[in-house]
Amino acid sequence: MPTIDITTTQNVTIEYELAGPQDRFLAFFIDVIIVGALNILIFLVLIDAWINTLEDSSSIEHFLSFLPMTLFVGYHLLSEIIANGQSWGKKVAGIKVVRLDGEEPGWSDYLLRSIFHVVDSFLSFGILAGLLINSSSKKQRLGDMTANTVVIKVKFNKRFQLADIMKINSIEEYEPTYLEVRKLREKDLLLIKSTINRYHTYKNQTHTDLIDKLVDRIVEELDLDEKPTKKIEFLQTLIRDYIVLTR
Repeated sequence: MPTIDITTTQNVTIEYELAGPQDRFLAFFIDVIIVGALNILIFLVLIDAWINTLEDSSSIEHFLSFLPMTLFVGYHLLSEIIANGQSWGKKVAGIKVVRLDGEEPGWSDYLLRSIFHVVDSFLSFGILAGLLINSSSKKQRLGDMTANTVVIKVKFNKRFQLADIMKINSIEEYEPTYLEVRKLREKDLLLIKSTINRYHTYKNQTHTDLIDKLVDRIVEELDLDEKPTKKIEFLQTLIRDYIVLTR
């Protein structure tokens, strides 16, 4: 499965698995069903009122002709903004939108992606998007290329929620080693747990280097005096300390 390396704002490079054509088609299919249902609902609610209040039926027909496309673009824009890069279809498919530069996508990025859906998906019936996703090295359609985004799989990351990390250590009498860990945020701990898991799952130099970079970054962030030699043990200790100090 194709992967891509993205360097986060913490200067840590993470390897993500790119969403394949099947994943994106499933998400697209579900989104089309949702938008279609919304379109029918709006049509049924408004058509009677418009017929009774407007004599010019051409105005109604003109509006209704643009309604599906408007809903399609608006649905993707709002859902991806609200759900941090995931429409309902993407949630079901376990994929999401991320920026190639490691920054969090902003509303302007989602807007570009949504507008280009008109060409990528709506006017070409999804054919153009499918061709580009299959042929491009980063599995991008025009909207992705314009917004500097890619779509990645997140089912792996979804396994590691804070509730799961909280179960790692239930020892009541525990003395934390690194009190500075309180400087970190929940998403930092999720990143640490995910990185450890990938290190154990994929035994290669890339993930060894990733652990080294992550440890260096955390040592700098927490202003620790010494760099630990047992890096995995250090990261696991940070997780336990965070649980005890923040719960």
